[in-house]
Amino acid sequence: MSTHVRHAEISALISAAQARYVREIDDGDCTAWPSFFVDDCFYTITSADNYAQNFEAGLVWLDSKDMLRDRILSLLEANVYERHSYRHLIGQPFVGEVDGDEVDSETAFMVARITREGPTDLFASGRYIDRYRVIAGEAKIVSRTVVLDSNRIDTLLGFPL
Repeated sequence: MSTHVRHAEISALISAAQARYVREIDDGDCTAWPSFFVDDCFYTITSADNYAQNFEAGLVWLDSKDMLRDRILSLLEANVYERHSYRHLIGQPFVGEVDGDEVDSETAFMVARITREGPTDLFASGRYIDRYRVIAGEAKIVSRTVVLDSNRIDTLLGFPL
């Protein structure tokens, strides 16, 4: 298989994974969110300034699928917050060089927050800096750094972006 064909196939796998990922967050209760990741995954949310300065600490820092599950469980069972939902708009992933069964990608996003009794607002914009692993014909997230364009973070940042 040529490198170009392999790259195109992996790009399609990542695009499909991204579409399922945002659909789970936007239309679901997020219980399946951890299934988009490998077991020894990494997920963080940080600002563009912190990312540019290579600061490791993020607003959210999860380094295993179990931590992702715990986050969703606490959001669904323990936390109290205004009822709302999200709608993600994502760009086409930029896919880097394929390295065996892993590949890096970057995807721009915008997220609107829809409150039941109020307006729809721009909640966040930024980019996903990802590393994917292709497993049995499916792209799984090894690491996702959510880089927010703004340093101003909404207090309702609970559910994954």
